[in-house]
Amino acid sequence: MLRCFLFILCPFILAAEGEKRPMTIDDGLKMVNVSDVLISPDGSWVFFSKSELDWAKNKRKKTYYKVSSDGGEAFQYIGEDGGSSFQFSPKGTWLSFMRGVGKDKKERQVFIMRNDGGEAVQLTKHKKGISSYKWSADESRLILLADEPREEDEEKEHKNGKDAIFVDEGPNGQTASRWNNLWLFDVKTKKETRITEEKMRVSSYDLSPDNSRIVYTARYENRRNQGNLAEIYLVTVQDKVITKLTDNKAPESNVSWAPNGRDVAYFAPDDKDWELRQSRIWIMDADARTSRSVSDPFKGNIRGMFWTPDSKTILFNGLWRTDTNLHRLALASGKLTRLTDFKGSFRAYGFSKDRQRYVYGFHDFDTPQDLHSARTDGKSDPVRLTKLNEKIEKEILFAKSQLITWKSKDGLEIEGILQLPAGYREGTRIPLLLHIHGGPAGVFTNSFRYRNHIYSGLGYAQLSPNVRGSTGYGDDLLRGNMKDIGGGDYQDLMTGVDHVIEKGWADAERMGVTGWSYGGILGGWTITQTNRFKAASLGAMVSDWTSEYGPGFNYDVVRWYIGGTPWDNPDDWRFRSALTHVAKVQTPTILLHGMKDTTCTEPQSMMFYAALKDRGVPVRYIRFPRQPHGLREPRHQRIRIVEEARWLQKHVQGRDWEPWPYPKSKKEKKDK
Repeated sequence: MLRCFLFILCPFILAAEGEKRPMTIDDGLKMVNVSDVLISPDGSWVFFSKSELDWAKNKRKKTYYKVSSDGGEAFQYIGEDGGSSFQFSPKGTWLSFMRGVGKDKKERQVFIMRNDGGEAVQLTKHKKGISSYKWSADESRLILLADEPREEDEEKEHKNGKDAIFVDEGPNGQTASRWNNLWLFDVKTKKETRITEEKMRVSSYDLSPDNSRIVYTARYENRRNQGNLAEIYLVTVQDKVITKLTDNKAPESNVSWAPNGRDVAYFAPDDKDWELRQSRIWIMDADARTSRSVSDPFKGNIRGMFWTPDSKTILFNGLWRTDTNLHRLALASGKLTRLTDFKGSFRAYGFSKDRQRYVYGFHDFDTPQDLHSARTDGKSDPVRLTKLNEKIEKEILFAKSQLITWKSKDGLEIEGILQLPAGYREGTRIPLLLHIHGGPAGVFTNSFRYRNHIYSGLGYAQLSPNVRGSTGYGDDLLRGNMKDIGGGDYQDLMTGVDHVIEKGWADAERMGVTGWSYGGILGGWTITQTNRFKAASLGAMVSDWTSEYGPGFNYDVVRWYIGGTPWDNPDDWRFRSALTHVAKVQTPTILLHGMKDTTCTEPQSMMFYAALKDRGVPVRYIRFPRQPHGLREPRHQRIRIVEEARWLQKHVQGRDWEPWPYPKSKKEKKDK
């Protein structure tokens, strides 16, 4: 019966793919994810964690493993207590990590265990715990970042309810926070030494190879949307003297000492202001206090960087268009070399100390992520280390994906991802879903997203455009929707829709639009400008920019995408808001929002819902308790997909769709 039912829904699927079946939300939720990936300094071992669904507890459970970088069977490592912030010590003697201690397990301390196994031992006992840590190059010390604790009487009063938040005062932003400072911890003697005693918020830091200096980024206030006030500082360990190394309005981040102990690498879009540009790698001579941008030859988006031992080269992951690869940058000559040629999403997680071997993850449109090890010189084939989702790869029908391009209304070339159901017959017009990515400076990449394969299994063509404003295509495209949000980017969407209709893939009478965050924002705008879509699914949207000015994450809106403020530029702030034009909406719409979302605040969806409801437009609103900007709990993730699919099936395809059976607990299965 199931096979016949699927054939009726999408007759071209099973004819081409035999016994494989369409993907369900439960297949997606059960997929194994990998994280915490490390390679040992000598390059011989890889450490990683697997995240797997625990439906009974409504969360994902992590287990930890080691595997030889030459391949073979992975073995479980570290017990059920787990940890976070895993690091190999620089000489490979220890595996370190953070773990909660105390009655409530909220006080985080550093634990270590021998690389060859054994019991984990608590190393630090810092008062009230630490936020993060790093090893010194010689393994003798840890640098600790820790919040300033409350005094005993203050802590008691806080627990008794004296917890009012004075917004933007002291270390507070919109939420309560604490100043934090840096300490050095001697691994042998267990002695702590306070290095800084400032009213500041440190975001990144690194200890020089000779242990004499610490470079860090910090700001002396914590107001939201002012990350550009972070500067780079240098403190000498012996006398605690602090020197300010930068003084501008650009957001510096991710400071990292070169092995030569003189140069510091960091990320920043500019050396003067907070420009809408893809972040560059900058090198600063810490003695001369001069800096230069070194990564200009690469026009895409840089994701992670690694010094080579001679301090002459930097390795980095670079996204260009929809693919990510490993690149080598020679600092003296500026020569840029691409070391890999993947069509998909590559990420080097870490390198051996000599940078000759590395561990990476890879996935693409129809390949779930796995880990591999390889040599930097490329003289031997990569070694696959994991097979995390073999069942999915063997059983599931994946969408057929391809890159397409078209001309937008003003002639700008736009690239997007077209995904068609398995076994699609050329010339068949089928229902279309238009997906809009987050951002605006987000991007759709050549990566595995199970949601796309679910909708492929339901018979949809899917278009995912990288509209102007997307990252990975150079600064010109990134800046393409400045002061024009809802203008050119909207035209990029609609000309893409026209293109796939013209090519014969999509049925113009059966189309839906979906998006989350900026995708929900632009999706909301889209249905105020056109009634071509039969349904919309909008997640974590902003419907009214003026009312979001204070509560939300809006530095980019103020600086770039609208400009100004609601009082000095009120016409644009009103015009660019979907709520202003809600009287035009006829599209049946489902809204989804996490009730703990502080990026795009939840009342934004409530306002849009109320307006549509009052106007008699078919609308449904699902609020998710406890959830932030992205849904984390598996049951909520399942509800999102099931109810979104139910809505799209009803309004795009005209079907009263019966969703996948709800998962049963082990007890229910046993009783049956």
